[in-house]
Amino acid sequence: HLADVSTEQLMEELRRRVECIDKPEKRVILVGPPGCGKGSQSPAIKQEHCLCHLATGDMLRAAVKAGTELGKTAKKAMDSGGLVSDDLVVGIIEDAVKAPECSKGFILDGFPRTLPQAEKLDAMLKKAGHKIDAVLDFEVPDEVLVDRVTGRWIHPASGRSYHTKNKPPKVPGKDDITGEALMQRKDDNADTLKSRLAAFHAQTAPVIDYYSKQGKVAKLDANKSFGDVASQIAAALKTDK
Repeated sequence: HLADVSTEQLMEELRRRVECIDKPEKRVILVGPPGCGKGSQSPAIKQEHCLCHLATGDMLRAAVKAGTELGKTAKKAMDSGGLVSDDLVVGIIEDAVKAPECSKGFILDGFPRTLPQAEKLDAMLKKAGHKIDAVLDFEVPDEVLVDRVTGRWIHPASGRSYHTKNKPPKVPGKDDITGEALMQRKDDNADTLKSRLAAFHAQTAPVIDYYSKQGKVAKLDANKSFGDVASQIAAALKTDK
């Protein structure tokens, strides 16, 4: 309700919209394995290019909560332990991109994960006279990701985290401040992660291949500093195919 919004917030939103008027439209997909850092980069991409951020998991939950027709269908599938169909997810994306904040385009995170999803997404966009402009492929060697995750140790009471290589505790296995024992999260083990990575590669390779044939994939060396990866993204989005 506009009456509840402060003047400062309204002015800020107006400023943002005026700045966004001249920005070209962009529809971008982010692809990358768990721990590749795409989550940290997406807010900056969203801000810089005036895009909306669509995370399909969040959108499904929001549609269920809002009780939309698609939300009701999704809820039935979720309640029965089934998977939500590709058509349903594409329908939810189709609804979401009509919002004013998506008028300049969107960042899709976590979708499409399979070739049929990519084809359905393209068909839906084509119907609206749109297309995917760029696919940012965050590449990090598996062994680096395994290293990142398996080296993580947590102090449960405070949430302080350590890494055996990058940020080791002063005394191995002990919290710096309290001296209490550190522990690892259940899924932070090499076997779990290796099977997740194998599944990720098997599933997304055809999606990357599909968009590569359209000349839309920018391969990013994501095993670099935040700033370096951000520059690679800026260069990739400047020269959209």
